[in-house]
Amino acid sequence: MTLRVVRLGSSRQPGEGLRIGTVRRPPRGVRKSNYARRNFYDAWLPELAPSQKWVSWALAKPWSDARWTKYARNYRREMREPRAARLIRLLAALSQRTNLSIGCYCEREERCHRSLLRELLREHGAKLA
Repeated sequence: MTLRVVRLGSSRQPGEGLRIGTVRRPPRGVRKSNYARRNFYDAWLPELAPSQKWVSWALAKPWSDARWTKYARNYRREMREPRAARLIRLLAALSQRTNLSIGCYCEREERCHRSLLRELLREHGAKLA
């Protein structure tokens, strides 16, 4: 059993399991009944998305290494809050028993919170694909 980190809206891979959207907002212009059918997500978990403050900050200017470092530090701090930390531990534990995937809309994983979430899940013992 494994946990995959994916781009929401991309084609599903065999054995991907339940797809969880770790985004602040649902996809625009898509009916709720079509989220799963259009490969966005089966379940929504916005508690693992960066806060609106940091999403706005991230979108305000192009990425530099310094901006990414600041963003990563603040996202990790938000994920240490009890509610988020419990969810990370839960997903890590579930990855030992079932296939599931988490994701975000960003095109480049290396400059997306999902890359940071992948690291946090690994640190908590998740079995990653």
